[in-house]
Amino acid sequence: MKILVLNAGSSSQKSCLYEIKGEALLEEPSQPLWEAKLDWTHHPGKAEIEVKTSAGKKLQEEISVTSRLQIIAHMLDTLCQGPTKVISQLSEIDGVGHRVVHGGKDYRESVVINADVKDAITRLANLAPAHNPVNLEGIQAIEQHLGNVRQVAVFDTAFHADIPDAAAIYPGPYEWVKHDIRRYGFHGISHQYCAHRAAHLLNQDLASLRLITCHLGNGCSLAAIKNSRSIETTMGFTPLDGLMMGSRSGSVDPGILIYLLRQFGYSPDQLDNELNKFSGLRGISGISNDMRQIKEAIAQGNSRAQLARDIYIHRLRYYIGAMLASLEGLDVLVFTAGVGENDPDTRAAACEVFGFLGLQLDLEKNKQKPIDIDVATPTSTVRVLVIHTEEDWAIAQECWQLLKQ
Repeated sequence: MKILVLNAGSSSQKSCLYEIKGEALLEEPSQPLWEAKLDWTHHPGKAEIEVKTSAGKKLQEEISVTSRLQIIAHMLDTLCQGPTKVISQLSEIDGVGHRVVHGGKDYRESVVINADVKDAITRLANLAPAHNPVNLEGIQAIEQHLGNVRQVAVFDTAFHADIPDAAAIYPGPYEWVKHDIRRYGFHGISHQYCAHRAAHLLNQDLASLRLITCHLGNGCSLAAIKNSRSIETTMGFTPLDGLMMGSRSGSVDPGILIYLLRQFGYSPDQLDNELNKFSGLRGISGISNDMRQIKEAIAQGNSRAQLARDIYIHRLRYYIGAMLASLEGLDVLVFTAGVGENDPDTRAAACEVFGFLGLQLDLEKNKQKPIDIDVATPTSTVRVLVIHTEEDWAIAQECWQLLKQ
C-alpha cells in the first residue's frame, strides 16, 4: 500500500510517500520513497521546494506562488515527473494521511475523512487558527489533484483525549466546560510515537511502563503516559500553555494579561502576538528562538541569553516534577524533537536534579549524538532515551491501519 503523508504547518509543509507491504514492517520506521519540504516564508510571493528520493535523486527550486493549493499541486507532480519520479501516476497512491492539529473533544482517534470531518476541522479552526485552515487546504488540494483517493485525518489532540477530567478541566466557572474550554494537549502524534518506540527499544510492554515524553522543539510539551495513554500534558486549551518555548511564553499568571489590557491598553491581537511570537527564548534573550544561538550568546557572556536558558531549564525540571506526581513514579524519560534530540546539555541539566529517583545519566553516551538509544547508566533506576520522532511515519501507520480494513 502506497501512502502519502501531508504534515502541514502555517508557513511550511513536509510530505512523504511510504510503501507499506505488511504488518511486520510497522515495528521499525520506514524510509520514505520520496519526501518534499515546502517553505514560503523566506521570500514574499515565492515558495522554496526541496525534494529527495530514497534512490538519492534531488530537486531544489524556487517558484512563484499564487495560492497554497497551487504549490501543493506542483509538489505532487514531482512524484511522477522529472528527476524525483518514484511512481508512474498519482493514481498509484492508495491513501493520504493528514496531520490535523485540533480535533476537539469529539475526535478521539484517527478517522477517514468525509464531509462531517471537514466541517469539524473548519469549526475547530477558531481553536487552532494557524493550523486547522492549512490542514483543510491540504485535504482540498488532494481532492482536486487526486480525485476520490481515501484520506485520513490524524489528530494531534487525539492521544490526549483520555486525560482525566481532574487534569483536563480548568478551575474557572463551570460554564467554560459547556463551551468546550478544557485541556486538549498537542504534539500527540509525536508523544504517542515516542512512547511506542521507547517500549519497543526496551523490549517492554508499553502498558507496563510509566513514561514522561519531552517534545522539545520550537514548540515544547511534556506528556505523562501510563497504561499506554496520556494522563497529563503541559499544553492546554491552546499550544501556549506549559513549558517555555522558542517564541511562546508557556504558562503565565492570567492576571498579567488583565493588567496589560487595563494599564497599557493592549488589544487581543497584541497579546496574541507577544505571547506567541515574541516571548519564550526569543523574548527573554532578545536574540533568537533557536537554542543553538542562545548557547552561542551565552559563551560570549550575554546575560539575557543566560537568563533565558536558566528559565527554560527551570520550567522543564518543574513540569517533569509535576508529572512524577501524576504517574506516582517513573520508569522511562524520553527526549525528542530539535532540542531534545540534539542538545546534550539540556538533557543533562534536566536529568541532574532527579538523582533522588535513582536516575543516572551516562554523560559520555549523552554527548555522542545518540538516536534511539538509552543514555542512562546500567544501574540507573530510570531509563533515559533519546528518540528521533517520526511523526510522518506515525501518520502513515495510522492511515494503513484504517485503510486496510
